[in-house]
Amino acid sequence: MNDNDKAPSLWHRPLRLDANGANMTTIGIFGAAGRMGRAIAQVAADAGLGIAGGTDRDGTGEIAPGIAITTDPLALAERSDVLIDFSVPGALSVHLDVCIAANKPILIGTTGLEAVHHALIDEAAAMIPVLQTGNTSLGVNLLAALVEQAAAGLGDDWDIEIVEMHHRHKVDAPSGTALLLGQAAARGRGITLADHSERGRDGITGARASGAIGFAALRGGSVAGDHQVIFATEGERIEIGHRAENRTIFARGAVKGAQWLIGQSVGRYDMKGVLGL
Repeated sequence: MNDNDKAPSLWHRPLRLDANGANMTTIGIFGAAGRMGRAIAQVAADAGLGIAGGTDRDGTGEIAPGIAITTDPLALAERSDVLIDFSVPGALSVHLDVCIAANKPILIGTTGLEAVHHALIDEAAAMIPVLQTGNTSLGVNLLAALVEQAAAGLGDDWDIEIVEMHHRHKVDAPSGTALLLGQAAARGRGITLADHSERGRDGITGARASGAIGFAALRGGSVAGDHQVIFATEGERIEIGHRAENRTIFARGAVKGAQWLIGQSVGRYDMKGVLGL
């Protein structure tokens, strides 16, 4: 999360006032034309927050009545207090660059990130506050804390399997949430997920590797997101999970996380800080 050894933040929140003279948070949305972008705009509006605008690849339509979607991320960053990114991995570098240039914090909920993207996030977090998570749901992040605790308390004779299901249009697997849960389990075990991950079993695979964290990805219909973590040993099994009934839960968590991020010092954060864990 935050590295206290880093230089103090140079970021300052612009002053904007609502009708009552109180400070108003103004949110900018990268990936505004997508399902999550629109859900975030609706949640922000319902919460009485300002919407600075949104960007997307095509730059057409509106993110809210009278607020156009554009293709100019720097202009959006300059007029926002905080940015939320639910776009695509290929756009992350540009979005980080404009947030650094505008000296604004950013919450990243984009999934499908690889090592190169996390390296870019680490570099950006040396200059601005960055919150990156595979899932913005408060319930999922509490689940991750429980998974870490369970993995730490149970011995290596308990096998860990993570099963996730999403809608037919999702393009990455395992989901960012499944990987978030896998990382939590790995931390509890004191191991590295990359060295103990089993995915895509097919054919004669041999016996399950001792200490492995297995993943299974299901796709179909309109499922917003189901995740189940199974701890299994001889004669007993523990199952804990989370079901997302709609995208609003992710939008609510993203807006709450973005509000929390404002005023944080330079560094890299996750949703644990938002939950106070």
